[in-house]
Amino acid sequence: MPGNGDSLTRLRAALTVFFALDGFVFAGWVVRIPAIKEQTNASASALGLALLGVSAGAVVTMTLTGRLCRRYGNHRVTVVCAVLLSLSVALPPLTHSALALGLVLLLFGAAYGGINVAFNSAAVELVAALRRPIMPSFHAAFSLGGMTGAGLGGLVAGSLSPIRHLLLLTAVGLVVTAAVGPTLLRHEPPAPPRREREDAPRRLDGRTRALVLVFGLIAGCTAYGEGALADWGALHLEQDLGASAGAAAAGYSCFALAMTVGRLTGTTLLERLGQTRTVVAGGTTAAAGMLLGSLAPSLWAALLGYAVTGLGLANLFPVAVERAGALAGSSGVATASTLGYGGMLLGPPAIGFMADWFTLPAALTSVALLAAVAAAVGALVGLATRRAGG
Repeated sequence: MPGNGDSLTRLRAALTVFFALDGFVFAGWVVRIPAIKEQTNASASALGLALLGVSAGAVVTMTLTGRLCRRYGNHRVTVVCAVLLSLSVALPPLTHSALALGLVLLLFGAAYGGINVAFNSAAVELVAALRRPIMPSFHAAFSLGGMTGAGLGGLVAGSLSPIRHLLLLTAVGLVVTAAVGPTLLRHEPPAPPRREREDAPRRLDGRTRALVLVFGLIAGCTAYGEGALADWGALHLEQDLGASAGAAAAGYSCFALAMTVGRLTGTTLLERLGQTRTVVAGGTTAAAGMLLGSLAPSLWAALLGYAVTGLGLANLFPVAVERAGALAGSSGVATASTLGYGGMLLGPPAIGFMADWFTLPAALTSVALLAAVAAAVGALVGLATRRAGG
């Protein structure tokens, strides 16, 4: 059992790398969505249904992954899912219809959902062992990986075909997993502090279950926004504002960079403002930013809106997952994560249909609406907690 600082530091570094790898691979895929749309000749609604495969595969797999983690351990499942994620990202450019795209995205989504449950559960265990609120730092690594993947994707979009680009992502993913995976496999997960084990409730009461669901709702509103910008942000810039493929990819880079900055400062923000104020301020900021990003008439204003949205959303998901884990352990993490990625399940088809019924900019304003909902729910939870003296 790892019990010393050096061992925990190595585990933290390895988990950070896997968070970053996940963001890197996912962003590399999303910046090629416009090219894949053209390749498959899909309409906006058909593309939305195909993109549903990512979220559907993720959400369906999450419950199963939780069981696998309990049986085989979070570390082993993280490594296996990293391999599957790296292999499946090369499949989308091999398709030539929306139906085929949706089917391969089910596989990609399953691997994506699996690794998210596994390494978030491992991170919660490490946070408990270290007794420090470092969860935002792991999600900062995801955002940094996303920013890097989107930035490199924008650079190569004009020179590399989607198949070559995504095959390179496969190679990078497998090499990184081979290099870092043994660190996780060699170490057992850290045990939580003895007092936390003794104080942990044997059964969850109704109030605790309700709070876990509420934090899952906040996570869902956040994931909806992240998924919307990942799946539709570049297309909006290219289709509605006339941006080039490289400039459109820069939109997700701005969003990911802002999320990285927000999450790197997340621990300090939480210590100064507390969880409730952080959620309320973040949701309000994201709502304002997305209204600008979706309705601005110029590329630069839209990019600014994407960045403000990223700052606002940055710490909502980490706070929601950490609070759910603190309340209900690994089952709370699984519940909040499943509800969170349910936001991604709803987002792609909803925005696709709204884009066909109205316009894509109008559809993207739904991100602002749900960010405002997250802020309101966070405020209500904080108020109820204060009244209950919790």
